[in-house]
Amino acid sequence: MAAKHVTLLYFGLLVLSSLLVISVSAKIGSWKLINEVNRKGPYIGLLTVFPPEEKAFLGTGALKPDPKHPFVDLSGRRYRIGTIYGKKVIYVRCGVGLVNAAAVTQQMLDLFDITGIVHFGISGNTNNSMSIGDVSIPKQIANTGLWNWLNPKGTVDPADVAQLEVRKYNVPKGDGANLLGKISYTSEQLFSVSMEPNAATTVFWEEVSQHWLQLASSLEGMELERCVNSSLCLPQKPKLVVGLKGSTADIFVDNAAYRDFLFKTFGVSSTDMESSAVTCWSNVIPIIVIRGLSDLAGGQSGANAMNTYGSLAALNTAKAVLKFISKLPGKNSR
Repeated sequence: MAAKHVTLLYFGLLVLSSLLVISVSAKIGSWKLINEVNRKGPYIGLLTVFPPEEKAFLGTGALKPDPKHPFVDLSGRRYRIGTIYGKKVIYVRCGVGLVNAAAVTQQMLDLFDITGIVHFGISGNTNNSMSIGDVSIPKQIANTGLWNWLNPKGTVDPADVAQLEVRKYNVPKGDGANLLGKISYTSEQLFSVSMEPNAATTVFWEEVSQHWLQLASSLEGMELERCVNSSLCLPQKPKLVVGLKGSTADIFVDNAAYRDFLFKTFGVSSTDMESSAVTCWSNVIPIIVIRGLSDLAGGQSGANAMNTYGSLAALNTAKAVLKFISKLPGKNSR
């Protein structure tokens, strides 16, 4: 039995050793590939969220894969290497939510030679002057998911940005007790390479890059798609608007009261689940956010329209992204 145990132990150690060798070899191979890709850089980073957005973007055929290194697979995600209008780009789909967006953005910036990031996708519309199918390129984005959830008699921190008293939404309305209490909205603590290490700054509104925003202003008036198909069209021609505000939280908003609260309190026109987590602010490189409005975030009378018009919003977003890339300085600007 002792000899058998020794044999099993030896076999186990041999398997573990082999797995470690494979893991190290894979990492060395990835680093070699990343270095080869970076020698061809720098690149514009392109970051979207979930499959319908990717389908619309890749479906345009504008991304021309690099003939030698068309992609790099890292952490379960595929970074596609190529060009758009002769400009070198690296494109990746991060997945839904703040954690995915932050992790992938930082991985992209840490490993690849990136000069700026275009983050894009669809979002809910919280502004009645905007419509489904429109595209918003916001000037500011806030993380409206950082809450202090207080009891009914709780005191709101004076440093907090805003508060939502749940009792105001009682049905029927009244001043009766509501054990859900109140929610106060707090600011982000951001770290940056431009500051001392471990010295966080408190920020609520995160600004996109002003020179890219100015460049994007030339996109207003561009032609956007109106129809999902020959039998399903929007009642009005979609528009692209630059300079509004957006909100981000790990919350899919499909509630009219909360939609109105977000607009009235923060003045935001769109709500999504990733934009504020795209961490270019910490890395001090250019960033722009382009979001197509797929639904009314609960403001509709029937079912949420994302499943109906999401593909159209994603296509209009992709068209805006391509138009913006075409305006960037460099080869084949137009």
